[in-house]
Amino acid sequence: MSSTAFKATKGMKLKPYTYKVEKGKMRELAIAIGDHKEEYLNGEKIPPTFATVVEYWGGGASNAELLGLNVKRVLFGEQEYEYLGTISSGDVLTITGFVEDVYTKAVMDFYVVTKEFKNQIGETVLISRSTLIERH
Repeated sequence: MSSTAFKATKGMKLKPYTYKVEKGKMRELAIAIGDHKEEYLNGEKIPPTFATVVEYWGGGASNAELLGLNVKRVLFGEQEYEYLGTISSGDVLTITGFVEDVYTKAVMDFYVVTKEFKNQIGETVLISRSTLIERH
């Protein structure tokens, strides 16, 4: 990607998508990460990293694909979740996102992607921020 095209990705909006939170997915994640708290297994509460399920399996293409990155050269740098409300089974989340920042260090390009999760009544319940790194 040229330097101009790279810089132009800053501020780029990602295609919004929706995701219905289901007890089965909450349980699957709890089992997969080995956290067998009863409230996770029975769908009363979501595990703290449940947003990863929504981000990777709810919206179709990955962030790397949406940004046109060479996935063979992409590293996952960082992930942060800021919970502003409660996410429960049955909620229908609408996720919107944008490229918050881009910068280069050494031989790597960094992309900071922010996503906002709103529930079915329009409340922002979560903000996620992830950093993708593409090696040159």
